[in-house]
Amino acid sequence: MIVWLNGTFGAGKTTTAHELLDLLPGSTLYDPELLGSGLRLMLPAKRFEEIDDYQDLPAWRRMVVDTAAALLTEVPGPLVTPMTLLRQEYRDEIFGSLAARRIPVRHVLLHAEETILRARMAEREDALGDTAPARRWSPEHLGPYADALPWLQGDAHVVDTTRLTPRQTAERVAEAVRTGAGACDIVQTPEPTAETLAAGVLLFDDQDRVLLVDPTYKAGWEFPGGVVERGEAPARAGVREVAEELGIELPRAPRLLVLDWEAPNPPGFGGLRLLYDGGTLTDERISKLLLPGAELRDWRFATEAEAEKMLPPVRWNRLRWALRARERGCPLHLEAGVPVG
Repeated sequence: MIVWLNGTFGAGKTTTAHELLDLLPGSTLYDPELLGSGLRLMLPAKRFEEIDDYQDLPAWRRMVVDTAAALLTEVPGPLVTPMTLLRQEYRDEIFGSLAARRIPVRHVLLHAEETILRARMAEREDALGDTAPARRWSPEHLGPYADALPWLQGDAHVVDTTRLTPRQTAERVAEAVRTGAGACDIVQTPEPTAETLAAGVLLFDDQDRVLLVDPTYKAGWEFPGGVVERGEAPARAGVREVAEELGIELPRAPRLLVLDWEAPNPPGFGGLRLLYDGGTLTDERISKLLLPGAELRDWRFATEAEAEKMLPPVRWNRLRWALRARERGCPLHLEAGVPVG
């Protein structure tokens, strides 16, 4: 298990983490910031000029998960992880990958009033000196933290540290862990070990906007659908996934729009991706949409232009060809996103 202590600078994550080690038997401090420092030594300096923060590196996010899994083969756990994580898509990627490894997460937000945070930052700066990096970057995180607070408060168990000592905060966290608070109820999707066959279904409203869903276990918006199970017909898999994810029973097997071979891109294995036309939903059926909280957090209808801004490039490319196939009434065969034949 991982006890992830989230919060902005000055919330008390590091001091609480050290106190927490005394209260959780077998616990070990796990600081992913060390991975960021290591990447700074190993990657070309030019790579860091392209990003704002080492958390923007896909390598760092994957290393966080891989290192946690490796550590848990050496120590009994839990791992106590004091790490600011403000971008929801990075939370999805990291926590979703941990769930795929069957590593449960207790997400705890250490929160304090802004005046208290600024006072703590000032004390830290005075202790470290004028040239300390903290003087430059600590206050800069208050704005992004305020922006992230709505989703953080909905996702994590909140402990207000405003009037608590580090020991008192750690005691609150330890009690929360013992009672199961902060558990991230994320669907456990096993990481593929070989090429996969996946079926997605495009559903439309009366304005021809396409339905997109926001998974809790990975970054980026997606189409309803999922991996085809062994022995299952792909079209029927799409129907099953729509029913499981949205509570919508399609009356018939949907029409194929796109078959796309996705090339392996380590650590991904690639495979075949099918997109089907699930038809237009009536207002009544849309009003009855249901979301499984452990798998999806939101849905919305999007125009083609809006979808381009929401979807990762590979999914967006597949969608635009699917829409062209729908207009022409003829399915398309793609290889690595490019039409063939």
